Amino acid sequence: MRPLRYSINVTLDGCCHHEAGLLPDGESMQYWTEQLARADALLFGRVTYEMMESAWRRPASGTWPDWVEPWQVPFAETIDRAEKCVVSSTLSDPDWNAELVRGDLEEEVRRLKEEPGEGLWVGGVTLPLALADLGLIDEYEFLVQPVLTGRGPTLLAGLRERIELELVDRRELRSGAVAMRYRPV
Repeated sequence: MRPLRYSINVTLDGCCHHEAGLLPDGESMQYWTEQLARADALLFGRVTYEMMESAWRRPASGTWPDWVEPWQVPFAETIDRAEKCVVSSTLSDPDWNAELVRGDLEEEVRRLKEEPGEGLWVGGVTLPLALADLGLIDEYEFLVQPVLTGRGPTLLAGLRERIELELVDRRELRSGAVAMRYRPV
């Protein structure tokens, strides 16, 4: 059975919005590249899928845009070639190495987890909340950034029930960010 890992950048005050001033650096991009490479497939909701596709899909020319720095290329290449599963009732034909996941969310995600492999990776805000409420997340991974924003969507806001976690790994980055991995108790 493949574990489902939820991974996200988060500020010290719990904000997890990509526009919250969570500017990537080489070390954090390398960290996320390593984490994505551990997954057999990425699981996204429509909004996160479309956001990631607009930023990280390799252009038809094969050349990354000028805004993609050389230290971002390994991440870009890793996410571009990764298999993706998109949970959406409105998207009709995802074509960025993606298959559409429709139907009962719990049933479909359990089916994906039962396939052989190293694991599934989920990012975003809305889908992970639903998966956490269903008890389907096997590992939570937060890259806590040394930033306070005071605004924006917060991590797992609206969670129905408390989830007890145990720390299984911790890594400090030179930037002051701390990567922490937890498993439900």
